[in-house]
Amino acid sequence: MLLAFHKPFDVLSQFTREHPTHHTLAEFGFPRDVYPIGRLDRDSEGLLLLSDEAHWNDLLLNPRHGHRRTYHAQVDGRITDTALNQLRAGLDLGDFKTRRCEAALLPDDPGHPPRDPPIRFRKTVPTSWIELTLTEGKNRQVRRMTAAVGFPTLRLIRVAIGALTLQRLGLTPGKWREITAEESRLLTASERGSA
Repeated sequence: MLLAFHKPFDVLSQFTREHPTHHTLAEFGFPRDVYPIGRLDRDSEGLLLLSDEAHWNDLLLNPRHGHRRTYHAQVDGRITDTALNQLRAGLDLGDFKTRRCEAALLPDDPGHPPRDPPIRFRKTVPTSWIELTLTEGKNRQVRRMTAAVGFPTLRLIRVAIGALTLQRLGLTPGKWREITAEESRLLTASERGSA
């Protein structure tokens, strides 16, 4: 079984609480014995896959497969071409160097559902939306990358894993469904195509 979930803001990518006020996956009625494949931080949103089949973990998370993950990041300030080029080239973040990635300015607000609570708003500082596609997923990597080029992330949404997108899946925050056989084939085909 392979499930797709649109993880809301302020939900941990795990089933057990670390603190009584934490929200976890246990609140969303998932079938028994599924577990998250990878994770999204508590303050990140978007597509999270869950399964009871171990092979998905290696297929989707092992960097040797080069599986693509696409994010929309709302960053503080009007991002520059120089910063986008730095993101694309890979960055030395001290404890590791990021792989090359795709990075592009989104011309408009991508129209994601409002976040609760909303991001902080400052009249004098604009924000930009960028799209990043990575083939690795270190802890808080996107946030660290945008901060390293001078544009801290205010909101982060994973919009796709391989060829599966939130839009294609029709998922809104807090909703989940089983992935069809056709969608599963698309997911593995995108992995084979990137190897």
